[in-house]
Amino acid sequence: MRRVASEPRPGWRRTVESQGLLHAVGRAEPGEGAEPGEGPGEGPGGTPYWDESAAYAFTEDEADVLEAATEELHAMSVRAARRVLDEPDLYASLGLPEHAEGILRRSLEAGGPSLYGRFDLAYDGSGPPLLLEYNADTPTALLEAAVVQWYWLEDLHPGRDQLNTLHERLVLAWQRQLPGHAGRTVHFAAGQTEPTEDWVTLAYLRDTAREAGLVDVGLRMEDIGWWQEGGRFVDRYDVPVDVCFKLYPWEWMLAERFGPLLDAPSARISWIEPAWKALLSSKTLLVALWREFEGHPNLLPASLEEPGAGAGWPGVVSKPVFGWEGAGVRVKVGDVVEDSPPAHTTGQRLVHQRYAELPVFDGNRAVVGSWVVDGRAAGIGVRESRTLVTDLDARFVPHYLESPRSTPEQVQRWLQE
Repeated sequence: MRRVASEPRPGWRRTVESQGLLHAVGRAEPGEGAEPGEGPGEGPGGTPYWDESAAYAFTEDEADVLEAATEELHAMSVRAARRVLDEPDLYASLGLPEHAEGILRRSLEAGGPSLYGRFDLAYDGSGPPLLLEYNADTPTALLEAAVVQWYWLEDLHPGRDQLNTLHERLVLAWQRQLPGHAGRTVHFAAGQTEPTEDWVTLAYLRDTAREAGLVDVGLRMEDIGWWQEGGRFVDRYDVPVDVCFKLYPWEWMLAERFGPLLDAPSARISWIEPAWKALLSSKTLLVALWREFEGHPNLLPASLEEPGAGAGWPGVVSKPVFGWEGAGVRVKVGDVVEDSPPAHTTGQRLVHQRYAELPVFDGNRAVVGSWVVDGRAAGIGVRESRTLVTDLDARFVPHYLESPRSTPEQVQRWLQE
């Protein structure tokens, strides 16, 4: 694994925006952003999120390591989810309303369609990938990983490969998860005040569902209503919702007015992601994983209580139970303390994880986001920052494999395995 300089394509911003990445510049702050065609960091304002002034190169062996770790971590996480439910201190740390436990238990027992998730890993190519967290409920950074960096590869490295079967696996997952899928309607919803990247992710997932033969309908979460007489969730045209992909956190849904009705028998609704993914997306999962698989090479010690000096940790990362984009995270390494703003995490319980040094390339700290689709490893995306906390100021940097392009026949074999 290495970071290499790369010449940005002329008109790179116009190119990636035409591919749907509308937050390529200015993701973390308002502003006009750079003009189309300007390089990263140039222009009248705006911070680049998509950064093709560099690229990460991986060997084929490193790709194999990441794929194997991703699939093993997913299987371990599903097993550890029950521990979160069954151990009182773990479940209490979630801070969910009283009715939530029954919904989560029934969802875990039933299984149900589970589309995708993203593991954030500390990995430098020289040791095992270390799990930082699992974004299992509402992960973003999908379009750039699945599509935008692939077209970058096509333009600059057409003979190279990439750890990326995201698009193909998403289309297959829709077909496998929804029997009799052809012509079925799936509603896609996000909160009306959520950022551009949420709506970009939703639009891309609608594309994959449409390619799978489904009928996609978009709406806002605020437009979903409850039809009292029929006991159904309905859209803004009073059409019953049978399957709903929601880019909206389960902890929010469970706490809202209709939370107790989310799995009402009369509702006959499949939520994607299902309720049990709330257990996997919580940082409490890190504690459950350590209790269940203590010493596993891909895990870092984690606890509900902050360890003392006797624990021998080189540093401590304290994370809110339900947080994302680095919100509310505190990193303490020796005398260095770095806090990020709490944003949506105020009042949440903290989980404490042993600090793991991220690999540093040219002053940039890199996190590997490794995707799982329908239980299978599906590709990676690399984000980098100059701070200890990977937050909204992080940049997405494309990658390639230092190996020849796989043939279509090879890809099809992998997809069918």
